[in-house]
Amino acid sequence: MRILLLAVGTRMPGWVETAYADYSVRLPHECRLELVEIAALPRGKNADLARIKQQEGERLLKAVPRDSLVIALDERGREADSAAWAQSLAGWMQSGRDTCLLVGGPDGHSPEVLARAEQRWSLSRLTLPHPLVRVLVAEQLFRAWSQLANHPYHRA
Repeated sequence: MRILLLAVGTRMPGWVETAYADYSVRLPHECRLELVEIAALPRGKNADLARIKQQEGERLLKAVPRDSLVIALDERGREADSAAWAQSLAGWMQSGRDTCLLVGGPDGHSPEVLARAEQRWSLSRLTLPHPLVRVLVAEQLFRAWSQLANHPYHRA
């Protein structure tokens, strides 16, 4: 089973790459996390944001492997605590299906992405910068795994 973090945006700051790598490499092979970056389209002063969002959505959906569980990370999605992430991870591992967590561009997800998603999750009621989302997802997945494995990382 793989967990794919499909994220619009490339060229992250060094601290993001370091922090993401720190958590993602800690996950065991049976629930490995793979980052797939989708290039963001340029946004100018008179950009057609609806068209850009639709094209980025097409690119995201094209990167989703067949038969994968698709979860759109969306500000209007369901919030979950760390225990719920652990329960979800346990279910994903039992299902054997790949799981895709989709991070849209600066303008969010296209209607097509939201329609394809089997679930919508919100990471926080706060507005988070996209680079930080990668780190937060990797850390929460490691925390979820540590809860399931009775690893001392999670001490709540």
